[in-house]
Amino acid sequence: MRAALAGLACLLLAAPAAAQVRPFNCIGAEQLEDEVIAVPFARNSSTLGPAGRSAVATAAALVREEPGRLICVLGHADRSVGAETSTQIAARRARAVALRLAELGVERDRVRAEARVGAFSGRVDEPGARAVTIVLLPMR
Repeated sequence: MRAALAGLACLLLAAPAAAQVRPFNCIGAEQLEDEVIAVPFARNSSTLGPAGRSAVATAAALVREEPGRLICVLGHADRSVGAETSTQIAARRARAVALRLAELGVERDRVRAEARVGAFSGRVDEPGARAVTIVLLPMR
């Protein structure tokens, strides 16, 4: 029994500590006007282009300066294609932005990525482009 407890203790001590999940959600984030960054994508693509990578780098630099800031990444669905397909593309785009933020040093537990329908769709100047919106939440 004692050997089993010692073995269990070794396993627990050897395992990496699980990251503390930061409790927050993105409800109402589309209402915020300050510190909103549009990340453009080409039609039917979930690959970040040069303009998108630049926008994500800007957001990453801002949040690295303030470690308490949390980020909502909102992928926007294009209503001109089927709702299911559009929502899937929006989710893939949001995930691509969240992964790029992590690559740039933003802790994953500071980011929530979601697909949205309709919100912010007019924020991208180019009519054929679609966007993900990065919303930097205010400090609590």
